[in-house]
Amino acid sequence: MPSEEGNVSSQSSSGDTKRKVSIITEPVVERLGHDNLGFEQNKRKISQQSHHSEEGPARRKSNLHNNNFDTSSIHSDRYNGEAGGRAKKQSFSEALEKIERDYDNSRLEQSWIYSLCMRCRVEYTTPSWEPPGWQKVCPYPLCPSYRQFARILSIILIGVLLWITAFVIIGDTAAPGGQLFQLVVLTVAANFGGFLISLTTLPRLIGMLMVGILFQNVGWVNLDGEFQIVTAELRKLALVIILIRAGLEMDPTAFKKIYKTILKLGLIPWFVECSLIAVCARFFLQLPWMWSILLGSIVGAVSPAVVVPCLFRLRTKGYGVVKGIPTLIIAVAGIDDAVSVAGFGIISSIMFSTQSLGLQIAQAPVCIIGGLGFGVVWGFLCKYVPEPGDAYVVPIRTLMLFGGGLLAVFGSEEIHFEGAGPLGVVFAAFTASYFWCGQGWELEDNPVSTAFEIFWMIFEPILFGITGASIKIAELDPHIVSIGVGSIYAVAVIRILTTVAIAFGDKLNVKEKIFVAISWMSKATVQAALGPVALKTVMSNENRTEEEVHYAELVKMVCILSIILTAPLGAILISVTGTKLLKKTKQQLEPLDGWRRSHRPSLHDISIIDEEEEREDIEGIADEDTAANTLSNAQTATAFTITK
Repeated sequence: MPSEEGNVSSQSSSGDTKRKVSIITEPVVERLGHDNLGFEQNKRKISQQSHHSEEGPARRKSNLHNNNFDTSSIHSDRYNGEAGGRAKKQSFSEALEKIERDYDNSRLEQSWIYSLCMRCRVEYTTPSWEPPGWQKVCPYPLCPSYRQFARILSIILIGVLLWITAFVIIGDTAAPGGQLFQLVVLTVAANFGGFLISLTTLPRLIGMLMVGILFQNVGWVNLDGEFQIVTAELRKLALVIILIRAGLEMDPTAFKKIYKTILKLGLIPWFVECSLIAVCARFFLQLPWMWSILLGSIVGAVSPAVVVPCLFRLRTKGYGVVKGIPTLIIAVAGIDDAVSVAGFGIISSIMFSTQSLGLQIAQAPVCIIGGLGFGVVWGFLCKYVPEPGDAYVVPIRTLMLFGGGLLAVFGSEEIHFEGAGPLGVVFAAFTASYFWCGQGWELEDNPVSTAFEIFWMIFEPILFGITGASIKIAELDPHIVSIGVGSIYAVAVIRILTTVAIAFGDKLNVKEKIFVAISWMSKATVQAALGPVALKTVMSNENRTEEEVHYAELVKMVCILSIILTAPLGAILISVTGTKLLKKTKQQLEPLDGWRRSHRPSLHDISIIDEEEEREDIEGIADEDTAANTLSNAQTATAFTITK
């Protein structure tokens, strides 16, 4: 009869000595830390003496786990203590434990379904609560945690309430089959598609884009007609969020240290790619020069949405940290995007302006000076409004920055100086972040950045779902597509070679230069936000011509092609080549906690570490320390033995 603790006896391999096997029951505790063990599955607590930790609810585990004993000789049936030894009815979780013991628990952990379940789990940075009996209904890890379930349920309930409200106010457009309802369904499906793609370690935006393409070409969504006005405004909102995040996540200290390298690697390769794309568009696609330069300014932008998750995984494993490569790549990507958006705004202002030639020539300097001036003034205003000690300082600063960004983008468009708006948004966010850090906030724990990360989680599936839904495969010209594919890949290779050639004097070896160049080939966010803008501008002009519509459609098509062709390939190349081209540190770096509440990687997860301090030969130092520690431990052990 087993004791209350669940101790049973079994014969050891010697045949005579009985070995007591303790099956320890641990209470369900609040989870604090990681709940995503998809890449580190060997964290289950095997015994009380083990130093391994188990995130998630604890379960009964035999300390024969993973040993070579014959578990079939251990009678693990539980009894209720009644006369006759009638078996107690088992719950689902107890039955699952019995299956794990009978078929060797290590097999379950190595199975594909276990790995898939662990990949689907998120990371917790705060204590977690769950209702009593939740593990019996939804055992760990085959079912989601209560936090995940409650989050999904709350989003569904909020969505249903908003849809009912919209239906009451708007009417048929929000009804099933209406365009607003289709947009909501597309957004939800795009978010789910992004989640599925993220399980393969590729960026979420690829899945969102594919869902949009599928919905459009199967006939499940129709966003044409008057509803294009709504989608155009949604793109502008997404652009404002992208630009504010770029400004908030630029580190002034890191920029000051390596600003020459950042400017050199950010501006020269961008200029080369922009020029080459313009030349290809002019001679192969027969676009006018202004339209060609406009296309080049869009395609030249690098996408942090692709680069950051891949660099995040490499950084947590210690790759590239020694020379601060993640910080360099992210800083250059931010400058690259800012230049692309500003250049696009200035060129579009000149192209679509109805003013005199003199005013068109003055567009460029006015947009640059006006954008910089607005950004500095608005950022300085956000330093004092609201008062730093206000209890509502975080939401008010968030709304101040967001409102200023909307004013800059929509206001500059209204006065026909579109190039000033995006530049003003970036510098307003950068200036405000600089002053906030001086008042005590840390760059990595900026709560306003967290707020805009949440905004981006909402607008990301909208942006890429709409972008994918604008692709009609039946209407694509194979000749145009083949020219676009060849031009994009050829220019990407030339940009990589250019980056490697000019990266001299930056303390990078050849392998690191190649990796840095490869990481800047991915396109996504800026192309999705700006690609259809020219078409929308042309369509809103009553005096438009068929040629202008054709040019705008070509620009949109090439931008979408650049996303499809470079985003997946860039993510794969970063993940594959990073472990081979970058130097790995001895100590792996863990993701930092703080105000960030999302489990998705942010720019701050990469750029906030002081990588300048780690630019020594860590391996050599580590070898010397290891030898010294080994000698010290040996001497201590000898002295202890003699004393004993």
